[in-house]
Amino acid sequence: MRARYARTYRTAVLICGNPADAEEAVQDAFLRAWRFRDALPDDSRRDAWLYRVLVNACYSKLRQEVPRRERERVRISVDADLRDAQLTDAGEQPDRAAERALTADALAATLHDLPDGLRVVVILRYYAGLSEREIAIAIRRRPGTVKSRLHEARRRLAADARLAGYRPDTEVTAP
Repeated sequence: MRARYARTYRTAVLICGNPADAEEAVQDAFLRAWRFRDALPDDSRRDAWLYRVLVNACYSKLRQEVPRRERERVRISVDADLRDAQLTDAGEQPDRAAERALTADALAATLHDLPDGLRVVVILRYYAGLSEREIAIAIRRRPGTVKSRLHEARRRLAADARLAGYRPDTEVTAP
């Protein structure tokens, strides 16, 4: 669990849009994994199972009404420490680092605007690194559904005007 915490937390923040809710969702997912540790699959399906539990916990958090606190969908952005490290990289030109940061912010804003069903498959595929088969297990859908959702999400991302200036030769660092 320690090895997977950072990646699952980042995934939960991207899905929930709120760090506090994401932390609770990750804790719920790991608690469930601990309770059912003897029944967990031993092969690559273990990660898919963990992400299925995590996605369900995130959806539960999104459905809850939180009194006295307006649920704020924080804009997914590049972590400040990561951005500072990118901008101060001695081997990179400052203008190129700034351009990469702006592109990453535009991608994050566009990703934020996708419907939940499309955003979740993109997050699981490109940020969590799951295969299409593992995503299908995680969201309890057929692999064909995952493929079509990924295709639609990529189409919408490509059509968004905020990403129109993206140059394919520019490396974008994930938020």
